[in-house]
Amino acid sequence: MPVLLALLSACATAVNLVLQRDSSRAAPEEVTGWRLAGYLVRDARWLIGQAVWVVAFAAQALALHLGRLSVVQPVLVTQLVFTLLIRRFAHGWPVRPAAWGSAALLCASLVLFLVAAEPRGGHPDPTSSAWGWALLATLGVAGVAITLGRAGSPERRAACLAVGAAVLAAFQAALVKAGMQTLSTRGVLALVAGWPLYLLVLLGAVSTVLVQAALHAGPLTVSQPLLVVVNPLVAIALSLWLYGEHFDPAPATLALGAASFAGLVAGVVLLTRTGPRTPVAEPAGTAAAG
Repeated sequence: MPVLLALLSACATAVNLVLQRDSSRAAPEEVTGWRLAGYLVRDARWLIGQAVWVVAFAAQALALHLGRLSVVQPVLVTQLVFTLLIRRFAHGWPVRPAAWGSAALLCASLVLFLVAAEPRGGHPDPTSSAWGWALLATLGVAGVAITLGRAGSPERRAACLAVGAAVLAAFQAALVKAGMQTLSTRGVLALVAGWPLYLLVLLGAVSTVLVQAALHAGPLTVSQPLLVVVNPLVAIALSLWLYGEHFDPAPATLALGAASFAGLVAGVVLLTRTGPRTPVAEPAGTAAAG
């Protein structure tokens, strides 16, 4: 069930990302940062995307509640495959064989990773000390990435902003898992009274702005792989740090898990590079000339 819910979340996230991307790229070049956020909230496509995001968030929250952080977040990588399908069948964009092959590599590597690594164990309640140090480390990494993303080439800015957004998103997943645990065991009042909910809202707002800035700053082939890959990497680290989840310690199993995750990363990068691009409109008069 957690895997199925994670797949539903990935599908809804893909729909949201397509709508966000179309809206963000339509913004004027001079509109950046918080001004970009102000522009987007007036765009119908972006608002519909946010409604779909609610579905994605609910499915992810249930998946995190029922399953492990180290399982759910890697499954969300399949959003790229769903994006490919949306572009092909909803928008009618042509898809090269290399893109289908990359999607197959991604899916096969993900299945192999989950089977080989087989995350296990864990506990539902991280200690206050673990939360504090994990938050400090997360904010530190995100802060460095954001600082580096303030200047430089479009590729560098997109990469740095994407890393900052992905790191914060991984920590948000850990907070969602904690919030669902509180909601299920102590009720709504305890959830509202606790600090994780408000930190989640704050980080969510910041990461949303960073995602939009990354999409607007440079090529999708730079930002999207980092948004998709860094999130599960950081989430796996947080699952070990906060929740005490662990993997089979056998060297052969660890090697196979690492190799399959490397295949997953390769599939993400290749799919981003070989996936369909916006069809170029034929200049007026070309068809008539032919």
